[in-house]
Parts: sequence; C-alpha cells; structure tokens
Amino acid sequence: MIAVQLSNALSVSVIEQVGAAGTAWLRMCFGAVFLWMIARPAISSLRRKDLPALAALGMVTGFMTTFFLAAVERIPLGTAVAIEFLGPLTVAALMSKHRSALVWSLLAFVGVVLLTEPWHGDIDLAGVGFALAAGACWGLYNVFTQHIGDRFSGISGLSLTIPIAALATLPIGLPQVISGDLTWWVLAAAAGIALITPVIAFGLEMLALRRMTHTAFGTLLSLEPAFGLLIGLLVLGQAPTLVQLLGIALVIVAGAAAQRGGARRTDPVPAETPATTK
Repeated sequence: MIAVQLSNALSVSVIEQVGAAGTAWLRMCFGAVFLWMIARPAISSLRRKDLPALAALGMVTGFMTTFFLAAVERIPLGTAVAIEFLGPLTVAALMSKHRSALVWSLLAFVGVVLLTEPWHGDIDLAGVGFALAAGACWGLYNVFTQHIGDRFSGISGLSLTIPIAALATLPIGLPQVISGDLTWWVLAAAAGIALITPVIAFGLEMLALRRMTHTAFGTLLSLEPAFGLLIGLLVLGQAPTLVQLLGIALVIVAGAAAQRGGARRTDPVPAETPATTK
C-alpha cells in the first residue's frame, strides 16, 4: 500500500508532462519490460480457459491506473484513494456472509462526502468520477488477481497481465505521450515509478491474495486511504482539514468493520507448469 501511494504521488510530476493516460501507459510499458526481465512465463503452458481471466485482469489493471491518475490530476491524493476504496469495499461487502456488511459501505460513503466537502461548491466532479471508475476497476482487480494468483506461481501471472494492460491503454496513452513534453527525465521517472508500481506493489498484492480471503485482504486494505493521506501530505504537501480527517477515519473504520474472515481454507493450486525464472 505504501508503494502504491508513493508511486501515485511521484507520478504527479510526470502527469504534468505527458498527461494521466500517458503516464499510466508508460508505467505499464516499463512494468512489462521489468517483469519479463525478472520472470519469463511459460506461454506454451497457457490453457484456453486462462485467457479470459488474464485479459480481464490486464484491462482492469490498465484502466484502474489510468482512471486513478486522472483523478489525482484533479483532486488530492488522500481524497482520491478514499473514493476509489468504495469499489473494493463494496465488492468485499457483497461477498461477505453478513448482509449487514453493506451498511458499512454507506458509512464509507458518508466519509467520502466529508472528504469532498461538496457544501463548499468547489468539488471537482470529473475528479470524483475518475476516482469512482478507478474504484470499480479496483474491486474487479482484487477478484481477478486472486484467481490468476492461484493459477500461476510467483509473479508469472503478473508478467502476463501487465503487457495486456499496456496494450489496452495504448490507444489513449500513446497520443498523450506523443503530444506531451517527453524528455529523458520523464522516461527515467516513469521507469523508476514502474519498478515500484506495478512491479513491486502488484507483485506483493498477488502473493498476498494467494494466501488470504477477499475479506481478510480487504480488512488490511482499509488502511490504504490513511496511507494516501499520509503520502499526499509528506510528498505533495496536501494538508487535510479536520472535517476531511474525520472523513478518512470513517472510511477506514467502515473498511475494517465491513469484513470478516482470515486465512484461506485451502492452499491454492499451483500452476501445472511453473514459470521459469532467471
């Protein structure tokens, strides 16, 4: 979570040069290169029934990053994370055995209202919309990540989905890169950020989801808005108001309370043909 939010904060300077979609696309491209240097997936071992899940996870990952960076371009990082968190929180609540868990999604929504402070009249609706779209992708990302993590060993599944993410976002990312101010430091920054996310952060998430239920993972994930707020303050100088701090607290409490569960009951089945690594 720290790695994800740090990479998002560091992306702000790159966004100013090549746009949100261009930044997301560069991150996916460099991420694909790094992952193929680290893990060489055995493509010949792919089964036809694996392809839909791989394609879905790749597309969801690419657009989750693109939508979120578009949100960060318009609203504070901590606010964007809290709004985005509504996606996985709702998925976790729906998958919970307790229908009352949906109440906590409502509490999180109240927290988001306090964060955006619409009564001031200066809310950026486009930023909120992009954060909500990223949240929908985030919820699906968690579901597909666990499935792919169960099928492929290590981060070999990630090395297959990130190239798909790069291809999926190419139509909107490449035009922004071409029309933007692409300099050597932008490429270097995008490469460094890609090493943090998607390579390290998404790799750790995939390994975590192989060992945990959606609800247990989501309980830990409830801390993400707090990390977004902290990184936004330390890196971007985005200081929240007291009302916004209360909103963040409500989102965190709702995220933790909405979920029940622990370790997965059975160990995931490894891939039939493990990927080879360098």
